Amino acid sequence: MTTADETLAGLIHQTSEGGQELRPRSDLTAKELMREVGSVLRMSEAQAAGLGEVQADASEDQTMIINMGPQHPSTHGVLRLMLELKGETVLRCKPIIGYLHTGMEKTGETLTYMQGGTNVTRMDYVSPLNNELVFSMTVEKLLGIDGDIPERAVWMRMLLSELNRMSSHLLFMATNGMDLGAVGMMLYGWREREEVLRFFQKVTGLRMNHNFIRPGGVAADLPAGWRDDVLRLLDMLPPRLAEYDTLLTGQPIWRDRLQGVGVITAQEAIALGATGPILRSTGLPWDLRRDLPYMHYDELEFDVIVGSYGDCFDRYAIRLNEIRESMRIVRQILDRMPLGDYRIQNKKITPPPRLRIDESMEALIHHFKIFTEGFKVPEGEAYVAIESPRGEIGCYIASDGSAKPYRMHVRGPSFVNLQCLPHMMRNCLVADAVAIISSVDPVLGEVDR
Repeated sequence: MTTADETLAGLIHQTSEGGQELRPRSDLTAKELMREVGSVLRMSEAQAAGLGEVQADASEDQTMIINMGPQHPSTHGVLRLMLELKGETVLRCKPIIGYLHTGMEKTGETLTYMQGGTNVTRMDYVSPLNNELVFSMTVEKLLGIDGDIPERAVWMRMLLSELNRMSSHLLFMATNGMDLGAVGMMLYGWREREEVLRFFQKVTGLRMNHNFIRPGGVAADLPAGWRDDVLRLLDMLPPRLAEYDTLLTGQPIWRDRLQGVGVITAQEAIALGATGPILRSTGLPWDLRRDLPYMHYDELEFDVIVGSYGDCFDRYAIRLNEIRESMRIVRQILDRMPLGDYRIQNKKITPPPRLRIDESMEALIHHFKIFTEGFKVPEGEAYVAIESPRGEIGCYIASDGSAKPYRMHVRGPSFVNLQCLPHMMRNCLVADAVAIISSVDPVLGEVDR
């Protein structure tokens, strides 16, 4: 016979995440507590000890450790947070991840470079085209063809990437509003995002997980009427964004919930590896499109939006205004979109045109071999990084000369940005924890990969 206490202890042991879990203060040494609260920020021991002393005045009979997630709707997926609370004040926070782990990087090592796009597009499922872009650019760098991609394909990639940034930030507007009680925003943000996804469906055949940007170019040319569709989008959005400003930006309750909440400094953000809106909210204008330009971004006019205080309100305002900057970029792309091929004309990499397969046995064999065996990539390693809606997404591939990557690793910005949560949440309220998670805008598919 087992007692109820023994049964409970057994269940806790079975569901333990080991070293990831937040341990009670009585189990921590002073050095461990000091490391937890400060040393990752490259503080001196004296500074970190000072932080530790502030936390140490809470005895365990005044605090409790609770779980927030992984089933909580405001954790944006299967994110689990362990929070140490004193009343409603968060003293410590520890993110626990891995509940959505799919092994995409290891899976990528079993797929050919031709098949790889179907895998990586599912990581950040809110911004799939940026995943495909960084993977394709890395493969092209290994192949040595990164300077040979047709101009039309390059501009098409930029068009789709910026539209994807807009759709991602529109979804943030929806979920950020819902997290803080602005229920109408959930409807409006989804409504506008749906218009962008409808265009993606017309171009790629799918609303999400497109596998459209591929090594060597893109899968198909733009359909008839695409320019009018994009212009319709660009005309529809400005008045809708003005409504968001009216509903949220100037709203006193919205400002009270976000201003001064989840503050992070530029030094902390840099030390934690944060990029994207989190880093730019501290006033640091770091954007790979401007600072380490790729494709033709250095030829376009756009502003890098920055904040001043590094709080939740800055991160909200940055994303809202980045939608406007992406619209500005898209208008310039429309004016400069050239004619020509949409993929490189290299038979070792590019499959034959669909019509040729019905006419030529050689084309049929070529098509069969490139999709079953793939194409071989020279030995070497390459890393390419681009600016996704969440920050720097990078792809590292090591090739052994075969048709499959020997090793693949993706630097997911959501994964790195989650490191900021314990520092932004310290001494905030439980209600503010929801606002802070939302302001990070994590996508757990990219975190767990």
